[in-house]
Amino acid sequence: MNHFWSKLAMLASIPLLFWSFSHTIGRAINLPQNPAPQTAAIPVVVELFTSEGCSSCPPADALLARLEAQQPLPNAQVIALEEHVDYWNSQGWTDPFSNREWTLRQQDYASSLKNQNPYTPQVVIDGHTELVGSREGQARQAIEAAAAQPKAHLSLSVSASPKEGTPQAAVAIDGIAATQHGDKSEVWLAITESGLHSAVNAGENAGSDLHHASVVRSLRKIASIDENKTSYSGSTPVHLDSSWKRQNLRVVVFVQEKKSRQIVGAAAARIEP
Repeated sequence: MNHFWSKLAMLASIPLLFWSFSHTIGRAINLPQNPAPQTAAIPVVVELFTSEGCSSCPPADALLARLEAQQPLPNAQVIALEEHVDYWNSQGWTDPFSNREWTLRQQDYASSLKNQNPYTPQVVIDGHTELVGSREGQARQAIEAAAAQPKAHLSLSVSASPKEGTPQAAVAIDGIAATQHGDKSEVWLAITESGLHSAVNAGENAGSDLHHASVVRSLRKIASIDENKTSYSGSTPVHLDSSWKRQNLRVVVFVQEKKSRQIVGAAAARIEP
């Protein structure tokens, strides 16, 4: 009788031993799991209108720099354009990065966004959503919403030209028609520089060492696209100032509807040595 119960106990332990062996082997060889599908991050242009003469601007500058460096939103690639306006220059400190062009661009947005009073710090996301530049939660929500919108596809490469060393930007765009709202589109090229800062010794930020995200150094229209066009391709020279640090420069190309001001596609690239 004792022999019978011993054999029965041995047979009962076999499934447990088999599970333990299989489990150990599975862990040892690290059996592959089904990976979660990956989706490409959609470029979203985040423009910050700011000034070194504005005491409420440094937190917004820091937020944009953080979003640009960390890229915390999995569905969005933040393309930062920090544009320093010039209307604070009469308040004791002349911002070395300020430009009248950025003031005029902000005024254009004031009209299209129905906000007749330009202010700093102001963020404009993909040309159609504006908010106070230091409000991180609202900015993240607006960027995620912009990334979910239909976009044209852009490819961009920048390489040095054998002629006088002037870099050339090659741009290809398709899928424009899917985004247009009965409006012509314009193709813009911006050059930004990172790593810039100022030791401010006058005005509201006197005594501060202000650091910035990617500051816009130049911005120009390189093409116009009619409503019935669905694609564009071309190349254009990238003119650089000798005072800019080439290793910190980036070229940004974006498609913006002329009337609505909505940005419907963008890409960014470094300049090849």
